[in-house]
Amino acid sequence: MIDELERTGVTTFRGRPVTLVGTEVKAGMPAPGFTVLDNDLSPVTLDSSRGTVRIVSVVPSLETPVCDQQTRRFNEEAAKLDGVTVLTVSVDLPFAQRRWCGAAGVEAVRTLSDHRDLSFGAAYGVLVKELRLLSRAVFVIDSDDQIIHAEYVPAIEEHPDYEKAVSVARAASAAGKVQR
Repeated sequence: MIDELERTGVTTFRGRPVTLVGTEVKAGMPAPGFTVLDNDLSPVTLDSSRGTVRIVSVVPSLETPVCDQQTRRFNEEAAKLDGVTVLTVSVDLPFAQRRWCGAAGVEAVRTLSDHRDLSFGAAYGVLVKELRLLSRAVFVIDSDDQIIHAEYVPAIEEHPDYEKAVSVARAASAAGKVQR
C-alpha cells in the first residue's frame, strides 16, 4: 500500500531524510476523512468528533520520549480547553495505547491507532514510507471540518509548536461559541 501512494514531502529522522507519502494538507482546506481504531478496537472517523474543534496530535509511537512528552503536554492543555477535543494518532496498537494512557495518567486526550489501514497517515501526508510510522505533526480542525492549522515538524525528534496549536484551537472554539 505504501508504494502506491503519491509522495508529498521529506522530513528527517535522526538526521537522515525520510519520505512522507499521502496528501499534504494546509490551512483553509477541508479536513480529509479517515478511519482509525479506538482503544476498544471500534472504528473512529473524522465525523465521530464533528461539531467540535479538534487538535490532532500525530506521533510516531507513544513509547518514545518526545511522543510521550507531546501527548502529556496536550493532555494538560486539553484539561484547560473548553469545547476542544484532543486526539493523538499513532500506529501503536490500540492495546499498547490503552496501557500507555493508564500508566501515564492521560485521560483528557483520546488516543487512536492508524496501524490497520494507515488511513490517517495517507490522508494527511504523515506516513513515513521507510518506517511505516507516522511523522510528527499537529493539525487543528474547526467544528465545520476545515483545517485551520497544519504543522509538519521538519525533524521527527523535534517538538511541535504547542502554543500555536492551542492558541488557534482556543480562538476557533471561542469564535464558534459566539456564532452559535
